[in-house]
Amino acid sequence: MKGEVIMDAKKKRLMTVLLVGGFLFVGLITLNGCKKEESPPAPADTNDANSETAMTTETGQEIAETEQTTCPVMDGNPIDKAYFTEYQGKKVYFCCPGCDVKFKANPEKYLAKLPQFN
Repeated sequence: MKGEVIMDAKKKRLMTVLLVGGFLFVGLITLNGCKKEESPPAPADTNDANSETAMTTETGQEIAETEQTTCPVMDGNPIDKAYFTEYQGKKVYFCCPGCDVKFKANPEKYLAKLPQFN
């Protein structure tokens, strides 16, 4: 009987530790989010056959022409106008590198979130 009580107490402690650890892990992932690189990626080669979908950087007037303010992949994250790709002749901006890969894998999934396609 005493052995069963000790096992139940150990099981409860183990479950508590695992539960707290799980919450901490999820919290860290949520807070970490999409990391930004220290420097933007190099511009794509304009002679490249894939340059339409290559992530590039831009400056000046082109930046002012967009209405998009949030990343379509990482809902709610503000865009960094240094990270974008072109899709159907329009620029799609992202919060960080990596979001473009997810977008290119299934662009239709994100089009409803983009004002330039509405």
